[in-house]
Amino acid sequence: MSGAGGGPGLADLQPGDPRLGPVERRSKILGSMRAEGAKGVAIATISTIVVVIVIVVAIVRSPNWPEFKQFFFNGEEFRRTFPDILRTFLRNIEYFLIAEPIILALALLLAVMRSLPGPVFFPIRLMATIFIDGFRGIPTILVIYLLGFGIPALQIPGLPTSQIFWALVGLILSYSAYVAEVYRAGIESVHPSQSAAARSLGLTRFQTLRFVVIPQAVRRVIPPLLNDFIGLTKDTALVALIGPIEAFRQSQIDVAATFNYTPYVCTACLFILLTIPLARLTDWLISRERKRQLAGGAR
Repeated sequence: MSGAGGGPGLADLQPGDPRLGPVERRSKILGSMRAEGAKGVAIATISTIVVVIVIVVAIVRSPNWPEFKQFFFNGEEFRRTFPDILRTFLRNIEYFLIAEPIILALALLLAVMRSLPGPVFFPIRLMATIFIDGFRGIPTILVIYLLGFGIPALQIPGLPTSQIFWALVGLILSYSAYVAEVYRAGIESVHPSQSAAARSLGLTRFQTLRFVVIPQAVRRVIPPLLNDFIGLTKDTALVALIGPIEAFRQSQIDVAATFNYTPYVCTACLFILLTIPLARLTDWLISRERKRQLAGGAR
């Protein structure tokens, strides 16, 4: 739209034009960014659709596709085995819900122990370091095997002999070592001036940790903690290796009965349905934290 006398109107001016005021310039920039964002989304959508179509066509036209479909994507077998796999998948969720709160508490304790300053706390830091390094160095599957088969075999009076119990203990110990390092990174990311200010106000070292350092550290590490949650949901399938029947073990039983691998696909779909929402929640939290930091830096 042209202005009076045939000159350019506001709609014709570029964002960098000196004739634009601050409000108009900001509006122009935001409009340009929205247009570029919409264009990028359209290009990404079209390219994704093209890639998916190419992959699907390549798979469907492969020589052994009919046999592959029969053995991995058999609709009748899927409907037959799904109820039992879903029922046992609820045990995976139960294992996760039992283990996760204990992991969060134990890992935070280990992180605090390893972060204690001063020579007087050296034995505590050493014990926490040995625990974390040890269980991070041993594959989780070996921890579950060693505890699940070893501890019940000792027949120690007063100790549980349930393999499920010790398999969950193995998961808890292994994941606590990893999550403790996530917590420790969050604790170390809190600027020392925060602790100094708290101590100057009369708070003790432990009060400073409890009321100042740990709340900030936990808030900063929520996204990586959710990534560990996702890993734990999948690793609950490792419990099946020492006997208990959960979703993966049930699918193995069904496959052994029919020599059709569709139950494995069914189990994979259930894990995907559980983990994808957690993954998107993690992305959203990371994006929100990034925007919060940018807004704080702008101020």
